[in-house]
Amino acid sequence: QVQLVESGGGLVEPGGSLRLSCAASGSIFRVDAMGWYRQAPGRQRELVADITSGGTTSYSESVKGRFTIFRDNAKNTVSLQMNSLKPEDTAVYYCKAEIATYTGKGLYISDYWGQGTQVTVSS
Repeated sequence: QVQLVESGGGLVEPGGSLRLSCAASGSIFRVDAMGWYRQAPGRQRELVADITSGGTTSYSESVKGRFTIFRDNAKNTVSLQMNSLKPEDTAVYYCKAEIATYTGKGLYISDYWGQGTQVTVSS
């Protein structure tokens, strides 16, 4: 069984910073792409940033230059450093990882999600 556990959300003033972290655990054979998504009230979940196992990153236009995604492959963790936060960054942030587990019949690859962590940017 695989679990993703997030931490680091909270309340911050505009212009402030937060770091989100996500750790994958369980019967993991391999972790491929990892990413962060967010969902604001009344809006669809959207991709914020993702990173391949080789370290290639991509960002949504709205966070480019302000957020940085990075990972530790040895620890199966992914983090999101968020700087210059704006009120429109307020949302529940979710970690997602593409994870391979070994079954008796071979590898099984699936997407796993964390439980979400609230980020609120407000004065």
